[in-house]
Amino acid sequence: MPRALITGAGRGIGKETARAFLGAGWSVLALDKDFSSFDLEDAGVQRVDYDLTNLAGISPLVATLGEIDTLVNNAGTLYCEPYDAIPEAHKREILAVNLEAPIALMLAAAPQMRKRKAGRIVNVGSVAAFTGHPDLWYGATKAALLNATKSYAAWLGRDGVLVNAVAPGPTLTPMYEQLPDSRKEGVMRSVYSGRPCTPQEVAQAILWLGSASPEYMNGMTLDVNNGSYPR
Repeated sequence: MPRALITGAGRGIGKETARAFLGAGWSVLALDKDFSSFDLEDAGVQRVDYDLTNLAGISPLVATLGEIDTLVNNAGTLYCEPYDAIPEAHKREILAVNLEAPIALMLAAAPQMRKRKAGRIVNVGSVAAFTGHPDLWYGATKAALLNATKSYAAWLGRDGVLVNAVAPGPTLTPMYEQLPDSRKEGVMRSVYSGRPCTPQEVAQAILWLGSASPEYMNGMTLDVNNGSYPR
């Protein structure tokens, strides 16, 4: 049975991604620091309680988890704060969780994937990567993560490892609920369907990239945004 390590699996997109992989016959390592909203009671799920701001512990942690066929870097954090009033602690947390931890996880998982000449990595970016985003460090880290996706695809591609990303538009998750009403109204005006994305829709895109997409699809970003590029 193939195994997927999914970060930020306690809720939202991560939880639905875990559900999607389970439904496809995978076993899941569900990593999060908060499982209070996690309701997947399945024999195929192993909870991994871990805070990704602990960057130094990521490599030792991965070494204890065994074989990982697909890594999904989904965990992310966002604060809706003015450009000129972002606390240093929030900036450091966003940099760690949204960018440094995914890179550390890719680096930790790479040796076993290269040895097997197989493996897939899916990074969860955001439409925020493509514009000057109101949440400065969130947008900056998501843009950097998409760049890192291409870098790791170039490094690992000749060893049979695929590294791709999804870039969702605004999605109905607890993170979306943080947004002020004016931002939500802007979303409704921008998307073709007039509604936000659902976590299940993003999860299906992640599952495809993490399990079934063609091998020649590597270093790519799959937009799941329904036209929601900011205007």
